[in-house]
Amino acid sequence: MTDDPPRVEAVDRALTLLLALGEAGPTGTTLTHLSETTGVNKATAYRALATLRRRGFATQNGDSGAYALGPAAFLLAERAMGPDNLVRALHPVLVTISREVDELVHLGVPMDGGMLYIDKVECKHAIRVWSTIGQLIPMATSSLGRAVLAAQNTPDEHLTAYTGQLPGEDDDPDRLIRTVHEARRLGYATEWGERQPGVACVGLALMRTEFTVGAISITTLAQRMSPDRARELADAARRVGTPLLPDGFSFMAPHASPDEGAP
Repeated sequence: MTDDPPRVEAVDRALTLLLALGEAGPTGTTLTHLSETTGVNKATAYRALATLRRRGFATQNGDSGAYALGPAAFLLAERAMGPDNLVRALHPVLVTISREVDELVHLGVPMDGGMLYIDKVECKHAIRVWSTIGQLIPMATSSLGRAVLAAQNTPDEHLTAYTGQLPGEDDDPDRLIRTVHEARRLGYATEWGERQPGVACVGLALMRTEFTVGAISITTLAQRMSPDRARELADAARRVGTPLLPDGFSFMAPHASPDEGAP
């Protein structure tokens, strides 16, 4: 006797086809290829795709006949990963991390070239940090943004677009590139008083499968921060936060930058 849940074949076939359409990408693929790769009979696949098309979960190119994911599939994912749902799903993670390290913790998502604060949990001791839910902060000078840029494997040539966010006196155009490479290597990003003097942050990107959905940051006084303390905070966040992450979510793992090779 197994614990496998009951399976509705028609639903299972439709979901299998949806996954195959996702793998096919924006150019789509043919009915024949879908049938071969999914094992769904061609006539059955045709009827299922027709239903998916009516519901907006699939489209068909009028010239080539290729099928692709429809707007309803993207809207569903966008709503599921929207700020309100992310806050509900991840707030317990922020609370647990804040209690573990007794520091201020933020949750942010990428938006309009910056990071948008969507949740925060205060610590017991006071930290004078000006941050409000709904505040948009720069990618380049925040640990949240640097963590996201690292997790997204943003190419070096695209990182230069963010250097204008760095302080005006910063005449080192490669500093952000080095910072993002370091974040990839460590698995977390840091910020040392660049947004607010006397304040330092550690940021960890949040992944859902291979997609970056946002980041969590831990904020402390710069006088209490050091490379060792940054590593301790990141390790603590992973240790207590990972078991509470929703299914399919994870923190970005340390890895080499694409042009750095294996560590």
